[in-house]
Amino acid sequence: MEQIRDAIMAGDRTEATFAGMALPESYRAATVHKDETGMFEGVATWDKDPRKSLHVDEVALPELAPGEALVAVMASAINYNTVWTSIFEPLPTFGFLERYGRTSEYAKRHDLPYHIVGSDLAGVVLRTGPGVTKWKPGTDVVAHCLSVELEDADGHNDTMMDPQQRIWGFETNFGGLAELAIVKANQLMPKPAHLSWEEAASPGLVNSTAYRQLISKNGAALKLGDRVLIWGASGGLGSYATQMALASGAEPICVVSSPDKADLCRAMGAEHVIDRRAEGYRFWNEDGTQSPKEWKRLGGKIRELTGGHDVDVVFEHPGRETFGASVYVARKGGTIVTCASTSGYMHEYDNRYLWMNLKKIISSHFANYREAWEANELINRGLVHPTLSKTYALDEVGQAALDVHHNKHQGKVGVLTLAPEAGLGVTDTEKRAQFETEINRFRNV
Repeated sequence: MEQIRDAIMAGDRTEATFAGMALPESYRAATVHKDETGMFEGVATWDKDPRKSLHVDEVALPELAPGEALVAVMASAINYNTVWTSIFEPLPTFGFLERYGRTSEYAKRHDLPYHIVGSDLAGVVLRTGPGVTKWKPGTDVVAHCLSVELEDADGHNDTMMDPQQRIWGFETNFGGLAELAIVKANQLMPKPAHLSWEEAASPGLVNSTAYRQLISKNGAALKLGDRVLIWGASGGLGSYATQMALASGAEPICVVSSPDKADLCRAMGAEHVIDRRAEGYRFWNEDGTQSPKEWKRLGGKIRELTGGHDVDVVFEHPGRETFGASVYVARKGGTIVTCASTSGYMHEYDNRYLWMNLKKIISSHFANYREAWEANELINRGLVHPTLSKTYALDEVGQAALDVHHNKHQGKVGVLTLAPEAGLGVTDTEKRAQFETEINRFRNV
């Protein structure tokens, strides 16, 4: 691994150098173990500690399959799917790997007693499998996390509809929180040259997810002038939705949970911010029922900020805790677009407010190939910026996941894998200088 790291650090990107480089037999990776899936039985979700379940192990280098690429990972990032994997909720991911392993000879590699996690990366291509022509060893890349087979017609209009659609590093093995990773070559995208490794790695999953959910015709199809309520507007997903809304000429109403997070939204350019903790919203009663009075109070706050208007779109990802309120506050004919359900996936709402007011609920999950590429191009063009707030070393991956689990973070939390320190990998300093303030915004809180 030292030879690979040294070549990357030296700036050598010639194909011959990397294609001729000897590969190690093993590498370091963040894993969960199949024989530990019961370790948190009887423990409340909040108290499940990723530091106990996430390990950094030396793992064997698997064989490269046709259509795949082996990437030297310089940096990765934490997403909620890594948190869910680490606490074995809503169920252990080994079931995904077992089912995938039964589909083909090459898929058998994924069914292991350990799961290498992580759905983001920035790094350098080391090898490509048979049939790969677009990507060459020595190329700086980032990766999106959509893994599909595309053998069924269903996926050819929208790759997210492929029956074999999976999220790499969550429903597949060999993820990005590691020194090396295996991806399908069509997951690769150009690394933005003005960003460091950890900055470039951090948008992948959440930026693409926000793009499909909010901008794409497959999601809310946000348009100029729309008013959009964004839950968790300074978080990993919401911070990208906020930037996209502003860049689209929409009017975001940002919901956050602290004054610091409110300040971040204002720094991004949002005028309307609701601190839900300061307002003291309690959408659920102690007896397990919801409180329509609190929905109405939130609706009143929104109209106070917007000059009497309800929102056209609700960007929903907390799920159970907020969904009833989201359905209520959308305008007549409005749209609630939902993914993730980080506070619980059993949603409840009053259907009268949906049905009688002709509102729509749209489901959204990650992004198709084209959407992921377009979302990455927004980063590359400086129209949307990384929201990286803190970076950990690979050995501290458990703490990084705990920060996200307990919502102690702003934006995204990065993890250095092969990169020895933060701030490396920038190859276009002139372009970076144009966006330095925006790139560092979440670090300066």
